[in-house]
Amino acid sequence: MEDVIVLNIKFKFGDTEDVIHPVILRDDSEMILVDCGYTGFMPVIEEAIKKEGMDYRKLTKILITHHDHDHMGSLADFKQKYPNIKIVASEIEAPYIEGSKKSLRLEQAEALQETLDEDKKAFGKAFCDILKSVKPVKVDIKVNDGDVMDWCGGCEIVGTPGHTPGHISLFIRNKKIIITGDAAVLENNLLVIANPQFTLDLDNAEKSISKIKGYDADTYICYHGGVYKR
Repeated sequence: MEDVIVLNIKFKFGDTEDVIHPVILRDDSEMILVDCGYTGFMPVIEEAIKKEGMDYRKLTKILITHHDHDHMGSLADFKQKYPNIKIVASEIEAPYIEGSKKSLRLEQAEALQETLDEDKKAFGKAFCDILKSVKPVKVDIKVNDGDVMDWCGGCEIVGTPGHTPGHISLFIRNKKIIITGDAAVLENNLLVIANPQFTLDLDNAEKSISKIKGYDADTYICYHGGVYKR
């Protein structure tokens, strides 16, 4: 049994409706969650897993594609409730996830705060406070570009820097599926760079999206946007 299950986590921020797509990788020995939503999202993700007919208590690992708060916000809650879960991330992202280095997104937001008009400073401060509230978690397994894990019959770690320096995507070889994280988002049925205005290294982000488009994949699962088939 080897399954790749896309979760649809719908939510509201104020009047804005949005959806994110964490992914479950499941085989006979593993049940892995790829990215885990905003702070406080653990119950919602548990319910989404349950609706797919799976037991969320059987999670063995959580892989974090990068340290942005919408991808690791509920990580500490999962680790506290299920201490046996192993946390997986890239060697480069690990210090930001563990808190030994300051979040680059927070650095960016604090720098931007200085340039905001007075009427937008309160919103900017609130965003900085949200980023500061994300709790650090120890990374148990550190991976690098090109590593091949035995999950789902062979899962390749694909280094896709740009959005953040150590961003990773996943290529599930025998299913020809790429889980993009934020290396690509789906907009108008096109794979495009996520939030280019906030991407930390646009040149690398462009190289990374070209890299994953060059893989022998026919399905791309985007955290923002959902499933793209070519």
